[in-house]
Amino acid sequence: MDTTDLSEFAAKYIWWKTPMEALRFPRRVIAQVMEMGTFSDVQRLAETVGDPLLIEVIRNAEAGWFSPPSWHYWHYRLHLSDVGKVPHLPVKVIPA
Repeated sequence: MDTTDLSEFAAKYIWWKTPMEALRFPRRVIAQVMEMGTFSDVQRLAETVGDPLLIEVIRNAEAGWFSPPSWHYWHYRLHLSDVGKVPHLPVKVIPA
């Protein structure tokens, strides 16, 4: 994984942390670009990290990382689901 690209993405898409802090959780940075990235940034991300890592990120996403449109897009784009068969978004479970 190219940390230069990821550092740039961290600075742009995880604005509430320093890039160094954000890079402690590279999969979160990747998810944020997948969720909010410009078309060119998403293309660069996909070329930089590859589909296997994007698949890992979406399969291990935490609640709140993706909106429904992005969740559906990435499942279709990565061939993880057929139309109409996208799994539910992750939800945070609060113990009773």
